[in-house]
Amino acid sequence: MTALRIAILTHSTNPRGGVAHCLALAEALCALGHEAVVHASDPSGRGFYRAAACPTVSVAAEPVAGTTVDLVRARIDDYLRHFASPAARDFDVFHAHCGIGGNALATLKHRRLIPGFVRTVHHVDRFSDPVLADWQDRSIREATRLLSVSRAWADRIADDLGTAVGVVGNGVDLSIYREAPTEADAIVRARWGIGGGPVVLSVGGFEERKNTAGIIEAFALLRRRHRHAQLVIVGGASLLDHASYRARCHAALSAHGLAVGRGAAVIETGPVSQAEMPAFYRMADGLAFPSWTEGFGLCVLEAMACGTPAIVSRRPPFTEYLRSDDALFVDPGDPRDIADAMTAALAPTTRAALRAAGSTRAAAHSWRACAGRHLDTYAACARVEREPIHA
Repeated sequence: MTALRIAILTHSTNPRGGVAHCLALAEALCALGHEAVVHASDPSGRGFYRAAACPTVSVAAEPVAGTTVDLVRARIDDYLRHFASPAARDFDVFHAHCGIGGNALATLKHRRLIPGFVRTVHHVDRFSDPVLADWQDRSIREATRLLSVSRAWADRIADDLGTAVGVVGNGVDLSIYREAPTEADAIVRARWGIGGGPVVLSVGGFEERKNTAGIIEAFALLRRRHRHAQLVIVGGASLLDHASYRARCHAALSAHGLAVGRGAAVIETGPVSQAEMPAFYRMADGLAFPSWTEGFGLCVLEAMACGTPAIVSRRPPFTEYLRSDDALFVDPGDPRDIADAMTAALAPTTRAALRAAGSTRAAAHSWRACAGRHLDTYAACARVEREPIHA
């Protein structure tokens, strides 16, 4: 295949699953001989949350005070200003991983500045605001080619649009996420006051689709059995406004008498660096990830690669790429079921079996293979883009 220049657009420079996917995908594509450049609006001016072995572009942006609609509109406009320059559009393929990038590329297509674009749908959100819902829908419907990280979402989108959707999956970097401890483990434990356990890890901050409230209710039950247990909630950087749900979760913590802070029953870290994430996984007795809605659940593979048992919802996409003995499957609507899984993850025999199965499952998901699954779609889209555009 001819080497391609690929512009990959994501919604943020912060440590979110979709952003991590874009950086790792671009790195793998570059290793295969292509030039993949990850773009994101960067109002902080600090660049992406980690150094990357691929080119990146921090698109000029200003902080926005206003509603989520105001913020999303501003970020779409950031992309439109950036790609107004012919030099900035010097790519064979444009690939959006979010509604923001998808809308910007759809507008560029209508302006006849690009012939088309690829859109990866990680998951579809439910927006009460019709403007946000319309933008999400447009970013999918206007795409030249559609991809998804899971068969479950690919089938849903294909049923809705009557079009083919390719499945590309996810990967995990085993050179970063591994069982062997490093100096970071002791540093992270001391910084946050993480004790001897049991330690339950939740990744994604306070977010409804992540089922943080259900995790809190389950953890409160676990504390009745293990009074020194700690819940560590990592992450939470998001463009969407989760303030009301976060307040609801904190009210639940207060009702259960669960203090939040360094060394407390519940530790809320906010976003952390990629260099620290493996340490959080390794010191946890289990990853609690009983999401209501998930595109794939990249952190599940990361936890497994670090030897940490995963607790996941008994529903797609988890049932798609995990076998029944790879993880502890639960009903996301049943806190007792989740709490029982938290307890089961502590049993030595169960832990040993899950560590072995998880290690095998993580090793089966490489970013190189994920990148390879993009190439036919890129080639088809690049052929379209090389055709002349007639006024």
